[in-house]
Amino acid sequence: MQRVCFTLRVKPDRLAEYRESHKAVWPEMLAALSRHGWTNYSIFLREDGLLIGYLETPDFKKAVAGMQSEEVNARWQKGMVQYFEELPGGRADTSIVPLEEVFRLD
Repeated sequence: MQRVCFTLRVKPDRLAEYRESHKAVWPEMLAALSRHGWTNYSIFLREDGLLIGYLETPDFKKAVAGMQSEEVNARWQKGMVQYFEELPGGRADTSIVPLEEVFRLD
C-alpha cells in the first residue's frame, strides 16, 4: 500500500468557500474515489491556504489515471480550479506531486 502526501495552495480569500464545498462532496465523486483505490483520503487546510492531502492506495499512478476516466471527476475539478493559486497541471488532481516519505513508524 502506498501512502501519498501532497501539498497545494488554496487562495486565502477563498478558504471559507473551499471548506464549504467539501462539506457535501457528491456521492458519485466519493464512489469514484473508492472505486479507483483512494482510501484514507484526507485534506487538511491551514489559514494561509496551505493544503495538505493524504491518501493510501495500492498504486497511485493507477488511482490518478482511474479518476481521469471519470466524468464526475472532470465536473468536480472544473468547479475546484477557482479555489487554487497555482496549478501547474491545470487542475488540482493533475497538479499533485507526492512528497518524499522520509520516516514511517510502523
